[in-house]
Amino acid sequence: MVDSNNPLYQELLTRLKPLGPFQEEIKKTSIHLVRKSAFLGVHPRKQGMVLTVKAAGPIENDRVMKAEQVSKSRWHIDIKIASAHDLDPELLGWVRQAYELCA
Repeated sequence: MVDSNNPLYQELLTRLKPLGPFQEEIKKTSIHLVRKSAFLGVHPRKQGMVLTVKAAGPIENDRVMKAEQVSKSRWHIDIKIASAHDLDPELLGWVRQAYELCA
C-alpha cells in the first residue's frame, strides 16, 4: 500500500482543498484523486512523486516527463514533483483544469 501520510503528498492535498470536494482512492502503487472520475494520479517515488494529470490536450512544457493520448479528447500528462516548491501556480492550474474536466 502507498503511504498517504507522506509530507509532500499531504502538502499537495492542502493545496488542492480550494478546488472543491474529491475522494482519495488508495491503490497498491498509487493514489487516485477522484471527482466523478480520476483527475489526478499520484505515484510516490523515493525522491518525490510523479503526478499524472488528466488533460483535454497535450501540455507543452519542460516539466512534462510524458504525455500520452488515451482517447480522442483525453491525455494523461506525467510531471515529476521533487519538493513542495514544484507545487506552484502553474501546476495547480493544470490540476484545476483536470478537476473541471471530471465534473
